[in-house]
Amino acid sequence: MMRMILILLVFMLLVGHDGTALAASAKATSLRQANALTAFTPPEKFLAGNFVADEMNPGVIFGSVKAFAASRQCPTTWLIEAGDKNRPAGPGAPDKPVEYTLYLEEDCPDRVVYYVFIDQSGLTPQQWIEWREKFHRSKAEPQYGSTKSNLDQACADGCGVGAELRFIQKDGELMAKSPEAVLRHDLKIAPIYDLNHKKKISP
Repeated sequence: MMRMILILLVFMLLVGHDGTALAASAKATSLRQANALTAFTPPEKFLAGNFVADEMNPGVIFGSVKAFAASRQCPTTWLIEAGDKNRPAGPGAPDKPVEYTLYLEEDCPDRVVYYVFIDQSGLTPQQWIEWREKFHRSKAEPQYGSTKSNLDQACADGCGVGAELRFIQKDGELMAKSPEAVLRHDLKIAPIYDLNHKKKISP
């Protein structure tokens, strides 16, 4: 009986309260070291916010970052570049927002996947749209004009965005397929808003 209790205690130490293993696999640990990444607790505003998954021309808006992280089948850990770990708590100025790259690590037995997000949670949804316009306008102004209009409407409809899934890495290699395509077609993540038709998507 005592042996069973001891085994149970060891198991509880290895597993978090939500069933996620605390110890990273050897492959995950190696990738963290190679990329100078360290564990991090993201701001709640970032986790609670909606996100897009296409840098230039998103077709949909996905729900909260937190809901996406919870949908992963393998243990997850949020990581940040070691030099950014002591990030300022407050938002940046609207014309120069505080922007950080956050990595959602999914540690599976056969692979380690990084979902690489851009956190601009210090901005309001409208400020986020304006910052995107400023950044992308020089690249493709005609194309981005339509994207901005669609994002403006989504914001007005209560589906503002505060983050972007910039790219996905599998075992250290960048996936060629766009993050939006991976989420919609491979992972079957249902979006909450159709930007092309400017309307909410019923669950």
